[in-house]
Amino acid sequence: MALISVIVPVYNVEKYIHRCIDSILSQTFTDFELILVDDGSPDQCPQICDRYAEQDSRIHVIHQKNGGLSAARNAGIDWAFANSKSQWLTFVDSDDWVHPELLERLYDAALEKRVNISVCKYQRTNGDNLQVESAPVQLWTPEDFYVQYNVNATVAWGKLYKKEFFSILRYPVEKIHEDEFITYWILFSNRSMAVVDAPLYAYFRNPDGIMGSKWTPKRLDGLQAKREQLAFFKNNNYKKAEIRAAKALLWGTKEQLEAANFLHYTLYIKKLKKNLRKSIYEYKSLLNLGPESTPDLYEAAYPYRMKMFWLGKAFLRKRHLKRK
Repeated sequence: MALISVIVPVYNVEKYIHRCIDSILSQTFTDFELILVDDGSPDQCPQICDRYAEQDSRIHVIHQKNGGLSAARNAGIDWAFANSKSQWLTFVDSDDWVHPELLERLYDAALEKRVNISVCKYQRTNGDNLQVESAPVQLWTPEDFYVQYNVNATVAWGKLYKKEFFSILRYPVEKIHEDEFITYWILFSNRSMAVVDAPLYAYFRNPDGIMGSKWTPKRLDGLQAKREQLAFFKNNNYKKAEIRAAKALLWGTKEQLEAANFLHYTLYIKKLKKNLRKSIYEYKSLLNLGPESTPDLYEAAYPYRMKMFWLGKAFLRKRHLKRK
């Protein structure tokens, strides 16, 4: 019986899939099963996955019609519950790879701290090997971790989860930024979490992947996820996390507005400006916002008003100098 189920959604990553699978099969912790979910990949990935399964009995391959990253992760979760007695789950994206000690150190950390979720740091990379030294295991509250390591607190990968979290929970289908809708919820359903202070996960910015592709209105799914996070923190009185989520929403909206402007998505430009203005008004006192402290934000939301603001400031400055 495998103790850990490792779930890897696979789609159009023929150039990277060997690196990913090989890094998992090279783990120092060997009591795991690897579930490869071929999400209707149009390249040679289905055949590559099958060849690996023929060579290693720990590998199970699921072939399905393309349904997106959420559907692929969900298929892996469903398989683990229907066919395995594993106790833990973890996710690896198929264009990323992991350090040989990832599973061992995450599992030992969870046992040492007696928690149901453990997390490691990650390293952005263009292909370099992970350089990892020994690091202490720390006990964090979910709120402190969310505030300090916001990206790491919202992605699915780089974590070892007690399997029971997913007894009902699934990723939202037909959404991108799908992990931002549920990862924070899993974290905050625990009083504490174990954090391995070492980058055991290699995050590869794939130029052909979802996040490297051309901007489309689907990117606005991320803003919806941030709004849901914000509402959750506000309703449950997580003040520090609420402030952090409000900042992420504001600057995320600004970034999406800049992308829509650049690509001339006129309809979404108007919508995003309206939402940004509304958010600035709503969170101004919470974040102590002001035109002088966050000019880029205000200029995105109120371009004409900010032009008048700076002209007025310049006029008053000149007037003050003349009086001297």
